Amino acid sequence: MAATDIERGLSTAEVEERIAAGKINRNMELKTKSVKELIIENLCTLFNLINVILAFLVILTGSFKNLTFLFVVFLNTAIGVIQSMRSKKMVDKLTLLTSKKAIAVRDGAEVELDLDQIVLDDIIRLGRGDQIPADAVVVSGEALVNESLLTGESDLIKKQPGSELMSGSFIDSGLLRARVIHVGADNYVAKINNEAKYVKKVNSEIMNALNAIVRFASLIMIPLGLALFASSVSELWDAAGTPGDSALSWCFSELLAGRVPSSALLSTVGALLGMIPQGLVLLTSSVLAIATVRLARRKVLAQQLYCIETLARVDVLCLDKTGTITSGRMEVEGTYPLPVEGVSVGESEAAVPVDTTVLDFALANVARATSADANETCQALLNYYADRPVEVSEPLSVIPFSSSKKWSGASFAQGSYVMGAAQFVLSDRAFAQVENRVAELADTCRVLVVARVDGFTPDGDMVGEAEPVGFVTIRDEIRTSAAETIGYFNEQGVTLNVISGDDPRTVSSIARVVGVPGADAYVDATTLDTPSKLDAAVDRYHVFGRVTPQQKRELVQALKRRGHPVAMTGDGVNDVLALKEADCSVAMAAGSDAARNVAEIVLVDNDFASMPAVVAEGRRSINNLQRSASLFLTKTLFSMGLAALCIALPPYPFEPIQMTLINFFCIGAPGFVLGLEPNNARVKGSFLTNVLKRALPASIAVILAAALDIFVARVFGFSQLTLSTMCLITSCAASVSLIWRISQPLTPLRVVLFVFVVAGILTGVIGFPELLSIANLSVSQMVILAVIVVFTCSVFFKLATMMDSLKPRRRHAATGFGRGVRVHLGRGGGKVSSTGSTAERFAKRFAADMAQRREDRTAREAEARALEGVAQAQPKKKKSTGAKRSRVTKSAQGIKVSMPSKKKK
Repeated sequence: MAATDIERGLSTAEVEERIAAGKINRNMELKTKSVKELIIENLCTLFNLINVILAFLVILTGSFKNLTFLFVVFLNTAIGVIQSMRSKKMVDKLTLLTSKKAIAVRDGAEVELDLDQIVLDDIIRLGRGDQIPADAVVVSGEALVNESLLTGESDLIKKQPGSELMSGSFIDSGLLRARVIHVGADNYVAKINNEAKYVKKVNSEIMNALNAIVRFASLIMIPLGLALFASSVSELWDAAGTPGDSALSWCFSELLAGRVPSSALLSTVGALLGMIPQGLVLLTSSVLAIATVRLARRKVLAQQLYCIETLARVDVLCLDKTGTITSGRMEVEGTYPLPVEGVSVGESEAAVPVDTTVLDFALANVARATSADANETCQALLNYYADRPVEVSEPLSVIPFSSSKKWSGASFAQGSYVMGAAQFVLSDRAFAQVENRVAELADTCRVLVVARVDGFTPDGDMVGEAEPVGFVTIRDEIRTSAAETIGYFNEQGVTLNVISGDDPRTVSSIARVVGVPGADAYVDATTLDTPSKLDAAVDRYHVFGRVTPQQKRELVQALKRRGHPVAMTGDGVNDVLALKEADCSVAMAAGSDAARNVAEIVLVDNDFASMPAVVAEGRRSINNLQRSASLFLTKTLFSMGLAALCIALPPYPFEPIQMTLINFFCIGAPGFVLGLEPNNARVKGSFLTNVLKRALPASIAVILAAALDIFVARVFGFSQLTLSTMCLITSCAASVSLIWRISQPLTPLRVVLFVFVVAGILTGVIGFPELLSIANLSVSQMVILAVIVVFTCSVFFKLATMMDSLKPRRRHAATGFGRGVRVHLGRGGGKVSSTGSTAERFAKRFAADMAQRREDRTAREAEARALEGVAQAQPKKKKSTGAKRSRVTKSAQGIKVSMPSKKKK
């Protein structure tokens, strides 16, 4: 483009022509699931399918009062849909392009445009802090560009005329004009977003346990339901006088005549409903949904309900340095003045206040003089001296920072000073004198030397030999809350690993400052060139520098192979592979779209200090759910046991409406109250194991009580209604005993809850006998029932005490015992056993190798698709000899995208 075109930009007619052709900067949004997809995903579940089938069977009987269980199904589905849509809305708002305006040159004037008003070939002006809104090529000026969100490298990249600018990167310093060469979906960042359009599945122990229970129940339900229905139909057939050839033919004839065997069908549905942990699914969804709302108030977005629980269980947390421990900005670590020798205090220095060092005077005033185009280093100095009493002096001349000179300077009445890299500012003789000091300070920070010169030439060069007056060290700004947050995870026994693409010495120094254990030992990941070296480094180091995206993922995989639940934090595209691999991934809102879309948790305010709140919510949810889930699982287990018992001794004693009473007062209400209590205790043991230890005693007690009820009813000839009433009351007694036990130690809230449960059961049984199908018991029946209730409670407390006395099984990884040896540390002590024959171990290794190869192949294919997508974004040119082609290659700074300029016709 000619110089006149650069100054004029596009005309109004040219802009309208491009808008008509669709060459506008749209279609940048991240692809997330549509509302329709989210509704279908939450609606079409195995849990809902089972309940719909049971509801259809109840409708056939015409007993609509027994359809109340559908309310639980509706609530559970609604919670899932609402949470999914809420997460979608938040993710759609958090786009990578945080800048909402851009400056373009049109018709010779600069105009402010929305990002979606930019068209192809627009000339845009970009300065310090601006985010590049579309792929472009520099036409004038130069700047240093931060591409860390795209490549993970924190080093700034110099851009000058002819250089390509990738959308999503930031201008750190300098001023330039660039011509837009890609818009909308053809932009580099849009291609990356499209490759990250998925949401990773959560590895949740609670979710896996619930799915296992539902799957197991669904498998058991079919044979038990058919057998129970056949047994009930046989009972009805006998009561009808055994008409027809068989009970089956009689049942079919009744159905053809429009007479549904309602009692058999209702008792079967009642048994099957008891096997489904409806309330547990709803309680889990509700507790976790409430936790997400609480976290939202703390500016934390949980994209999936179960990720809160996953983070509370991790024992290894992998941290990305930039954006997590550090803010992404620079700060002054310290100033180190040198004695000024060889020059007496004359006129030039007489004006420097006696309480201010020459170093501080020079730093503060040079930074102020060059603040018009302040880079990160200059901004750090301005912040450092903002509240320090250093005299402000008017500059006589200013030499801005230049990437070619590597220094900036200014002249004042008090003298002329420069600051920059020592190798470029000082002569060889002067640098040799301070080289050791520079090397010492450079171990942890970026070092700038401040020197006094005689002045500057009209071309901006130094006059005379620079004499050093001191040093200033600049480092990444550490978040004020980082040390406290790191300390919290240390106290909780979580192992911390810092993984970064930066220099390992810098990463180590920052990790030491914030208190990461073992930060003194670090490793340069470029030396981990074999899988065995990387695997060994996982056990030895906690600080990793110069790590590639692939190595980040391999480090997470190595930790998971050792049995660790792993969490990973990150904000860049280079973190996506590791975020996807981790059990729980956390991204910063200011990071890349790809990272946010893969992560389960997004820190909206980009504050790592929010992490302890997530852990606390997860602990509260897990510990309370473990207590409440025992109530729900009790019903599931005793329903299965009763169904099996009633195949031999039909009919099933409960109706669906009676299960509703148990569900609400014995399970639902206490479960929800106990599930929402504060509880920050550490999570211990397996979720399913802990729940079963509480649920089994009550389930066994209910089954034994029901067997006694059936036996007594058959011996004394009690009616079906009386048997149903006795089973209902004995089941409630066992459930109340369980509530009493899990409510220890008692609190005022738990006492009120216990009274509410007992009062609710008595009110239902005494006040609504017809609705709940309650029989009017005689005195003798009440006495028998009281004896069975006492027996039921005694059995429960005895079994519960036995369960509590069992020691939890411990699993420990053991090394150094030799090949093919397994060590178990269980309740009864330790034992050593073989891991199997050589052939078995070979087969396992072969299967693991094949799985790893499949993962690597998938990763290579994904990378190839991403690179192909970027290549496809380049404008196509006609074939000609010597024509330039678009290329995606690696460079010293990371990813280099060579995009040929599009010539104007």
